[in-house]
Amino acid sequence: MITAPSGTLHSAQQPDWPDPQTLSTVTDRLAGLPPLVPLAEADALRERLAAAARGEALLLQGGHCAEEFGPRALGEAESTVTTLRQMAEIISYGAAVPVVPLGRMAGQYAKPRSSSTETRGGVELPAYRGDSVNGLGFTAADRAPDPWRMETAYRTAARTLERIRLLPGADDELTGPDGLADPAAGAPFHVSHEALLLDYETPLVRTDPATGRRYAGSGHLVWIGERTRQLDGGHVAFAASIANPIGVKVGPTATADELLTLTDILDPDREGGRLTFITRMGADRIHAVLPALVEKVTAAGANVLWVCDPMHGNTQVAPNGFKTRSLGDITAEIRAFVEIHRSLGTHPGGLHLELTGSHVTECVGGTDPVTLDDLDRNYTTACDPRLNRGQALDMAFLAADLWRPAR
Repeated sequence: MITAPSGTLHSAQQPDWPDPQTLSTVTDRLAGLPPLVPLAEADALRERLAAAARGEALLLQGGHCAEEFGPRALGEAESTVTTLRQMAEIISYGAAVPVVPLGRMAGQYAKPRSSSTETRGGVELPAYRGDSVNGLGFTAADRAPDPWRMETAYRTAARTLERIRLLPGADDELTGPDGLADPAAGAPFHVSHEALLLDYETPLVRTDPATGRRYAGSGHLVWIGERTRQLDGGHVAFAASIANPIGVKVGPTATADELLTLTDILDPDREGGRLTFITRMGADRIHAVLPALVEKVTAAGANVLWVCDPMHGNTQVAPNGFKTRSLGDITAEIRAFVEIHRSLGTHPGGLHLELTGSHVTECVGGTDPVTLDDLDRNYTTACDPRLNRGQALDMAFLAADLWRPAR
C-alpha cells in the first residue's frame, strides 16, 4: 500500500464547494464518526472475490445508478436486495457455482457528469452531481453544492445498511450451487459504490490497529470510474492507499498498458480478490476491444477478476427525450463477454447491473416488455435508466444459461 493521496494531486469530477470553512467543518465531523462497515467485512468480501477470480464463483453486483435521500430510497433498497438475492439463486442453480451478491447501494450518492453545467430554457445551472453534492431540482438553490449533504449521505447510508441487515436471510451472503444460501458462508450483505467524492471518502478512512492497514469505512468495495481512472490522479492514489477490494471501470478507450499500470499501482502484491476490472464497452465495440485487454493482462500474470457492465456502453436517447437502454443490446454485450473469455480460456467473472426491485419503465424490452412509448409511465431514476425487477430476473435466467457448465 502507498500512503494517502496528496492534496496536490488533481482529482477529476469534484464539486466546486462555495465555502471552504463549511467544507472543513463537515469533513471534520465525518472523521469523528464510526465507519459505516466493520473493516473485517471488507476482508471477508475480498476472500469471496478471490474465489471468483479463480473461477470458483461469480460476482453479481447491482443497484441504483444514483441513490437518493428520503424514505422512498429505503424501501427501494429493500426490494433491490431481495431482487439481487433472487437473481443470485437463479444464476447459481443454472451455473452450478456460488454467486456473491454485492449491492450497489448505501453510498452511491455522487455521480460524474460529462458537463459541469446544465441549460434549460436559456437558464444555465450547475449539473446535478448526486444527492451528496446538490439537489435534482432545476433551481439555483437546489443546484448549489452544499457540503452538509455529505453528512446526510452518511446518515442515509447508515439507515440503509440497518434496514437491509434486518431483512430475512440478509446474513446468507454467498449463494451456493444448489440455488440456496450456503450457511457456512454467512456474512452481512456487502455493499459498494463509486468512490467519486474524495471529500466524503477520505475522512471515513480508518486504520485497523491490529494490522496497520487503512480501509475505506464508507463501504466494503469501492470502485474508480471511467472518468476518474487517471494514473496520476487523486482517485487512483486514494484507492491504492486502502485495503478494501477495489473495482475499476474499463471503457473502450482503455489500453492494456493502462490496465497493467493500474494493476501495479492498485495490486502490487497480486492479492486475490483485491482488484476487479469492470468492463463497459458497448455491444458494438466489445469484440474489437476486450480480447486484447484480457490477453495481455492475463499474460502479465495479473490476478484480477473480470466483470461485465453491459449498461453504460449501451445508453441511448429515445425520440421522446428519455435516456434508455435496450435489453437487446445489454444481452448482446453479456453474450459477447462470456464468449470472449471462454475463447481465451479465462473466467468471465460476473455482472455489474444498474437495477431496482421496483416496477420502473426505464429500459426497453423484457419478457413483460417495456416499449419506447411506455418510458414516461414510471421513469423515476435520478440519473441513468435501470432494469426493473422483471428485466433483472430476465438477465438472471440469461446468465444461468450462459454460465451453465457443458454437459
